[in-house]
Amino acid sequence: MDETKIELISDFLDAEVLNAFINFLEEKNECINCADVIAKSFGATNKISEMSVEDDKKLLTSFKKNLTLLVQKTWVEKSDIALKDELLYHLENFKTSDSSWKDDFEPFLNIINNAVLLMFGQSTESDDFVEYSLRIDPEFGIFWWYISNLPPKANWTEEKCRVATLIGMYFLSNY
Repeated sequence: MDETKIELISDFLDAEVLNAFINFLEEKNECINCADVIAKSFGATNKISEMSVEDDKKLLTSFKKNLTLLVQKTWVEKSDIALKDELLYHLENFKTSDSSWKDDFEPFLNIINNAVLLMFGQSTESDDFVEYSLRIDPEFGIFWWYISNLPPKANWTEEKCRVATLIGMYFLSNY
């Protein structure tokens, strides 16, 4: 994790929440209770780690619906229409089978990254996008910092992949 970005993000998070983020994002640290602190910082009232299968399904439905609307409403250049259509296809087909959370972790990150790319353009790939997003919307900036620090291919347990994905879905379902 980039120490400069940790210092930057610490201006927007209290120490407990920042430590929860850092501990959760460590490769070898399970820290499922950290996920509850992170989700609470995004407005969750219940422990995300204790959500039932039915709660997961409701959140998934809400996530897909809200992100689909957001993507559909996003104006894009002609050159990005294919990416938009592909994103909507992948979003519609995300987590529709009995696949594991671990198997769906990488596709989830691809969906999020492509959605943010459509909304903000190539600037998302710059090193200072976290700082930019924190300035325009601190809540989104914190979310983007979280997403950008998730490993592209997590060598995590099924449960850690589940709660990591649920945190992202929760934020976008309520954004």
